[in-house]
Amino acid sequence: MTSEPRPVPPAPLAEWLDPVTLAGRHVTLVPLGEAHAADLHAGADEDTYALLARGGPEARTAQGWAAYLTRLNALPGRVNWAVLVGGRAVGRISYSEVRPADRWAEIGTMLVPAAQGTAANPGGKLLLMTRAFEELGANRVHFKVDARNARSLRALEKLGAVREGTLRQFQVRPDGYARDSVMFSVLGREWPGVKAGLEARLAALHSPG
Repeated sequence: MTSEPRPVPPAPLAEWLDPVTLAGRHVTLVPLGEAHAADLHAGADEDTYALLARGGPEARTAQGWAAYLTRLNALPGRVNWAVLVGGRAVGRISYSEVRPADRWAEIGTMLVPAAQGTAANPGGKLLLMTRAFEELGANRVHFKVDARNARSLRALEKLGAVREGTLRQFQVRPDGYARDSVMFSVLGREWPGVKAGLEARLAALHSPG
């Protein structure tokens, strides 16, 4: 009888927070910065602003987006990437929080409408989840979704993440709205099946633009 292999030790915090460039077949993730503000401003619509957990840009301009991205990058325990397709930023994806000691990372994603339903979402998640489970030593990746965001809820169900429950009035947005957050997770033992599903979806999808 063979014993199970020991888990790989988690990488140090600095490595979890390192915004390395990650390249896939359809999507490239690069460190998020002010250079991506104009693309995100051009692609955003009313739903984009309504569902941004931290309220989004104070001004709906490229300069407002640049200031917002700077604020996101300044948040502790968080690392942000721009989602690039064809050299254009179509969204951002983040380790919204990391906990190396507990071996988990939270992933949050925002895509402009033109990129929704394309390879951008599964491609970005494949890259960040592969990094979490296969390089950083995570046991768990989880996602918190605004309960009003039907598209994101469907996307995580399609991903194969387990719906764990709803954190009621978990986060108060700058406009005063107390948001219910629906929690989903994927564990390390579930990752091979989720990864295979993402790879199959990407094989059948065309990238936007």
